[in-house]
Amino acid sequence: MLTSLIVVPAVAALIVALVPSRRSELHLPLGFGLSVIPLAIAGVLFFEFETGSAAMQFTEHVPWYEPWGIAWSLGVDGISLGMIVLTTILIPISLAASTHIDQRVKEFVVFTLLLEAGLIGTFLATDLFLFFVFFEAVLVPMYFIIGIWGSERRIYAAVKFFLYTAFGSAFMLAAIIALGLIHASQTGAPSFELADLMSLEFSGSQERWLFAAFAIAFAIKVPLFPVHTWLPDAHVEAPTAGSVLLAGVMLKLGTYGLLRFNLGLFPQASVDFIPLMATLAVIGIVYGAIVAIVQPDLKKLVAYSSVSHLGFIVLGTFALTSAGLQGAVIQNINHGLTTGALFLLVGMLYERRHTKKIAEFGGLAKVMPIFAGVFLFTTFASIGLPGLNGFVGEFLVLIGTYPTLQVFAIIAASGVIFAAVYLLWAYERVFTGEPDREENKVLSDLSGREIAVLAPLVVLMVVLGLYPKILLDRTAASTEAVLDRIEAVTDYEVPEPGRLADVFVVAESEEGE
Repeated sequence: MLTSLIVVPAVAALIVALVPSRRSELHLPLGFGLSVIPLAIAGVLFFEFETGSAAMQFTEHVPWYEPWGIAWSLGVDGISLGMIVLTTILIPISLAASTHIDQRVKEFVVFTLLLEAGLIGTFLATDLFLFFVFFEAVLVPMYFIIGIWGSERRIYAAVKFFLYTAFGSAFMLAAIIALGLIHASQTGAPSFELADLMSLEFSGSQERWLFAAFAIAFAIKVPLFPVHTWLPDAHVEAPTAGSVLLAGVMLKLGTYGLLRFNLGLFPQASVDFIPLMATLAVIGIVYGAIVAIVQPDLKKLVAYSSVSHLGFIVLGTFALTSAGLQGAVIQNINHGLTTGALFLLVGMLYERRHTKKIAEFGGLAKVMPIFAGVFLFTTFASIGLPGLNGFVGEFLVLIGTYPTLQVFAIIAASGVIFAAVYLLWAYERVFTGEPDREENKVLSDLSGREIAVLAPLVVLMVVLGLYPKILLDRTAASTEAVLDRIEAVTDYEVPEPGRLADVFVVAESEEGE
């Protein structure tokens, strides 16, 4: 099943590539239809997933190059499951939202499907060499998506994106090779299997240097302050589908990697680096929010909001509590839904007015009431309004961070306030009042196709906001296993209340008193 999740979109890309270029009207519908197949497989995976188990499930292991210990090794647990499903949801939505693409449509669909194969492979790989192959492979289709179908400065943005992420990956490759050699020196044979590498013994300096090498690669991908400067350019210049997939899934390769590999492989270094990682996360939360407030470009505002929101995920990860880790995992998914929807809405607005400048709008609620309503709803979800999905992740991150990093949690909470400022102020300027420009008075409201594109995301925002248990049940065992390992091999102790269940027990006892 896991191999099929990677192979199906790759084969779908080949099928689309074989359709003659002159039949351009077939490329997008065919690509969309084929992209639904991985979504169906991921749906089966999600509902057949055994809750309560921290072990890798649906595992596949086939030796690839035995002299080097490399294998086609795949598995899924609660940390990766949600991201796989999110990827398979956003790919068909992105294709359905790309009807405005009228140049080289076949290539656009092919690169999007190849990107899906690479993203899913990255989340499924349990062999670090295989993980690196997929981690790098996703750069190529995204580079072309930005560079070919982006805006005026698309080449600059694409090259900057590629160079930044490739630079970080060089450190990770060196660390992966070092891990294989260390395994060979300690066991007599090289291996890149995650489970094997977790049993290695490191000296203090070895572990810290290896942690740093992985952290640099993942921090750039997140991106964390101060290595975030490639992100606004990439988002602003990318086509709508590129921005949706970049924010919704690709940035999460960094947050996923920090949780899966940094915490999993280097528990002592993870504890040692808590102050640094938490500091960078909080700076990102506040800095990203403040810079978003002053943005004159609506798309760049949403881009900087990602810097802020992803800071919450990193903070929850290095809080090293159950609530913090689960909040980080769930916020990965919630951010993909809300920010993906915001980029879709900004893209739909750009298609109508061919500008993203906030000053060019005003009074759009009068002429586009459905559009304005969906935008406001998504804004509330992104801010973290209780009852919607954004609230669940941020709430868990903050209550999970407070027991270990009280000051950081208090400062991070200001990011929620800033989010309300930059999003609601942008909404006021774009949608309220009377339309004072002739161009705005004749804009059309959402079409049936656009409503259908946005509807799945809106529904998921409500479902995950009202019933997060469907995710929490699947993430709990895996995040608890991470904490158990850290406690077992270091002197770190999860504070009380550090387990998610304890948080609610304490809350209930205080309420009774």
